[in-house]
Amino acid sequence: MERVPILKIGDILLVSIQVDMSDQTAVQLQEDLAERIVATGCHGVIIDITALDIVDSFVGRMLSTIASISKVLDAETVVVGMRPAVAITLVELGLSLNGIRTALNVERGMELIAASRADDWDAALVDDEDTETTATP
Repeated sequence: MERVPILKIGDILLVSIQVDMSDQTAVQLQEDLAERIVATGCHGVIIDITALDIVDSFVGRMLSTIASISKVLDAETVVVGMRPAVAITLVELGLSLNGIRTALNVERGMELIAASRADDWDAALVDDEDTETTATP
C-alpha cells in the first residue's frame, strides 16, 4: 500500500497527494495525519492536490473528512493546487467541501493559515483584555 507523505514546515503539515487515492490509502492518510497533528501540535494542514488530474466524490468526501478531523484537533485545513477541471468537477458533483479553505498554491495556503492564526491570537488577546477590565478587585 502506498502512503502519502506528510511533511512538517514550521507550524504546518504539508500533505502532497501524488498517488491515486484508494479507500485503504485514504483511511491510512486520515490516521497518519491525525497522529502527526497531535504529535507536533501543528495548527495548519495544507493538502496539495496539484498532481490529481481527476477528483471524484470519494476524493471530495475524503478531503472533507480530513478537514473535519483536523478541525477537531485544532488545525485548519487549506487545499491548494486545484486545477480548473477539478474545481468544475467538484461543483458538478455538488461537493462544496465545507470547512475547507482553498488557495492557488502552497505559499498562499501558508499565508492563509498564518493570517487565520493571527486573527485567532488577536481575538484571544481582546477577550483577555475584556476580562481584565471588567473584573472587580
